[in-house]
Amino acid sequence: MSEVVHTVSDQVAYLTLNRPEAMNAITPAQRDCLIALLTDASADPSIRAVVLTGTGRGFCAGADLRGGATTTGERVAGDVARTIRLGAQRLIAAVLDCEKPVIAAVNGTAAGLGAHLALACDLVLAAESARFIEVFVRRGLVPDGGGAYLLPRLIGPQRAKELMFFGDALTATDAERLGLVNRVVPDGELEKTAREWAQRLATGPTRALALTKQLVNASLSSDRTTAFAAEAAAQEINMTTEDAREGVASFVERRSPEYRGR
Repeated sequence: MSEVVHTVSDQVAYLTLNRPEAMNAITPAQRDCLIALLTDASADPSIRAVVLTGTGRGFCAGADLRGGATTTGERVAGDVARTIRLGAQRLIAAVLDCEKPVIAAVNGTAAGLGAHLALACDLVLAAESARFIEVFVRRGLVPDGGGAYLLPRLIGPQRAKELMFFGDALTATDAERLGLVNRVVPDGELEKTAREWAQRLATGPTRALALTKQLVNASLSSDRTTAFAAEAAAQEINMTTEDAREGVASFVERRSPEYRGR
């Protein structure tokens, strides 16, 4: 049984975590598979959007700590930091750096690294039964997997500290209210809604979306001058694409554009 189910439909890559018996806690092999699939989707012109979800009751319960460097036992100084850099942080970076829009379809509990995996996505859909948990404090751990980078940028430092200090479960509705989730849908409509959103993105101007994602992500740590310069450069690059020419032509000709992702 594959730990990550990978399918492609209508130019959308669907990546499904498939360890339901473990609430989709991520193993090193599963993590590396996800990174490879995201990297491939980013570079593949036939893929124009990505959906990330899970099977069973959990979206992702975090990293599978059994036998990991954060468990007790003999280890060399630097092992933990190296494991995090090459593991959890590399996974989150693969989502943030993917040149295609990534939708998280959170079907259940998203805890620890699993919560950060969802929040790193460009759009987050959550089933009504979904829960988000900054579980690290419950284990006596510091948040990793980019949590202290992602959360303050999404909801501000005070709210981020509240979630990280207490480790309380956050309902899907509360996550939407805080701005962590784009939309909450009934459990039975999650897959359908994710597919509809992904198909809309897959028919959009793919390179313009990639550049937009890059601009927004970079703006969070840029000053105005840098952000404005990056915006102008991105538009310069974008205007060389077929889709940009099609978009302008369709406007002038008063018709719907037909983007090809080129």
